[in-house]
Amino acid sequence: MNLTLFSSLPLNSSNESGSCPVEPQHVSINVLLSLVFFLGFLLNSFSLWVFCCRMPRWSSGTTLQFHLALSDAIATPTTPMMAVYFAMGSNWPFGRFLCQLKIALLSSHFYGSTIFLTLISIHRYVAVVRFNRGSCMKRKAFVKKLCAGVWFLLLIKAVIYAVLLPPSQEGRNSQCLSIHQKKLTDVYFVINFILFIFGFLLPFLASAFCYRRLASTLTRLNISTTKGLAVKVKSQRMIGVCLVIFGLCFLPLNVVRTVGVVLNKYYPERCHVLLQFETAYYASWILAGVNCCLDPVLYCFGSQKFMGAFQSLRIGQRDCQDKSNSDMLMNK
Repeated sequence: MNLTLFSSLPLNSSNESGSCPVEPQHVSINVLLSLVFFLGFLLNSFSLWVFCCRMPRWSSGTTLQFHLALSDAIATPTTPMMAVYFAMGSNWPFGRFLCQLKIALLSSHFYGSTIFLTLISIHRYVAVVRFNRGSCMKRKAFVKKLCAGVWFLLLIKAVIYAVLLPPSQEGRNSQCLSIHQKKLTDVYFVINFILFIFGFLLPFLASAFCYRRLASTLTRLNISTTKGLAVKVKSQRMIGVCLVIFGLCFLPLNVVRTVGVVLNKYYPERCHVLLQFETAYYASWILAGVNCCLDPVLYCFGSQKFMGAFQSLRIGQRDCQDKSNSDMLMNK
């Protein structure tokens, strides 16, 4: 948001309807958002291609990683719409259906990612801490059904939120998923805490428990063998990447949005502060979008099959290049 415009507003400035004026976002928000999601689109498209075309046999862990990549990819269609929205001075030009589709896709993306990251953490916990015991998380058929159930719940949640949060006309601007929608203040307040508790806090605590148990187990793990060392290194890398994703990408989004909805409900006249939190909220969207770029790193560190497929692709390209050069020499 244009901070120079911010500074000229009194702390309790509002328009004639009693709501805060709609201000255009700074161009950097638009540029960074587009760059992050475009890079995420390229990386996840490549990841999905590797999963589908270079890995014919999947394990239960690979299945979870594929669905994480899929949840990252579904955010891509929303990026051009949000870019146009910001470019038009925070004015939504696409109508009701596309606004609701945007909400449905973003909801499925952000909270699908947290759920599948948590399931990957639980899977690593089972694979390392309970490696000598039977578990349904080790069975690919069960994991497939589990992923289908997660997508069903995400679909139901997305439809409910899309219906409860329609676009609205606020002054001269049409708003979609914005603090300026005063009639939806109470709805935003309730939905935020549902998302914060069940979409972020509980998955984060479950993952933290798995990481703690993993760290405790890894200190006692026998690394005198090559296999033991590989398991330790693989698990440590997965722990590090997952912690970075939760802390860097999803924590700011949930904290900023929670503070914002509380201020919007109980201090609606503090427009200067609310507008600053609106900018911080969109900036946290960018950080949340970084998870699309970090998750492929998780696949490389956490899956030997993914890394093997990637390396075989590089070797295949090099062999093709060598063959091409050899053919050229023979023709000469």
